[in-house]
Amino acid sequence: MRNVIVVGAGIGGLAAATALARQGVAVTLYEKAPQIAEVGAGLQISPNGLAVLRALGFEDALERAGAVRARSVVLEDYKAGAEVARLDLTRLQDQKYLFVHRHDLIRVLASAAKQANVTLELGQEVTGVSPGALPEVRLAAGQTVRAEAVICADGIHSIGRDVVSPGSAAAFTGQVAWRATVPAQAPMPEVRVTMGPGRHLVRYPLKAGSLTNIVAVQERDAWAEEGWHHGDDPENLRAAFEDFGGPAADLLQRVEEVSLWGLFRHPVAETWSAGNVALLGDAAHPTLPFLAQGANLALEDAWVLATCLMDGRADKYEEIRKARATRVIDAASGNAWKYHLQEGPVRRLAHLGLSLGSRLTPGLMMRQFDWLYRHDVTKA
Repeated sequence: MRNVIVVGAGIGGLAAATALARQGVAVTLYEKAPQIAEVGAGLQISPNGLAVLRALGFEDALERAGAVRARSVVLEDYKAGAEVARLDLTRLQDQKYLFVHRHDLIRVLASAAKQANVTLELGQEVTGVSPGALPEVRLAAGQTVRAEAVICADGIHSIGRDVVSPGSAAAFTGQVAWRATVPAQAPMPEVRVTMGPGRHLVRYPLKAGSLTNIVAVQERDAWAEEGWHHGDDPENLRAAFEDFGGPAADLLQRVEEVSLWGLFRHPVAETWSAGNVALLGDAAHPTLPFLAQGANLALEDAWVLATCLMDGRADKYEEIRKARATRVIDAASGNAWKYHLQEGPVRRLAHLGLSLGSRLTPGLMMRQFDWLYRHDVTKA
């Protein structure tokens, strides 16, 4: 493999570009944004994603950039914030679970890509991709460029997916999500999930504990546009969660800017590569945010695809990744209802089971995630 084009300077695209460039491949990365700016908000990097970042040598840089090492996941009730259950992440032996601002991770990845001599073409929108022996990439500026392989890491509205695996429509889940950050007050190194009828709110620290990241999800019939960059009035967020008490209520009062997006369920692509064009991350398998695995799956994809290309086994990429990604996405899709139980005996019984399990068998509670967190693509 001598040259590769990557479309999209997100987490997966930058990681794949860096991994290939370090092996001597000439990589050109096209990104439609004019600069790599502070977009998005918090990410949870679980041990399976961190395994890739560690193998690429980024773990220390992330911690210097303000990543927070998580110690626990706390589930709490919406009325007054009473703790229901606690998952001890320190039981993940020899593994770390990090909270990272998306911009900080992108900045670390972009710096490494430049050091590896990746050619970053910012402000260059890709308008079309044509598979073939030497696949073509068409740019909005009018040029056509070619390479031995093209990696489409361009997200849920991927240009490449329309070519490689067309015809897979998304469906609105009946849920919307708000995202915001606020200055932190007495932050704890934990993610807290406040569970209410038809809603839940997630919060955790970012940037060495100076910020609190908020993601709030509500079930509703009213459709909202997909994509997390659409602004909304903070009063709409507060109205949707007006009956939440305790620390969550105090936190919502401090929100000054918020974005809103609709949550859509996308089918996993039937085909992940064709004619030397491959899909990576959300382009192949968008996932709902209920297991915090979008960035982690993209990192896994990046490592496996780069390895397959360098080993001359590009045809094995889908075979290696598809079942894994599908399982993660199905688990995420099935998670929301557990947080959204309506008032009544089912909710009380479920919360009692969570409480007893976390107190009496904490190790067993964590081992249920071994299939997810202990998966290390760098050692496969």
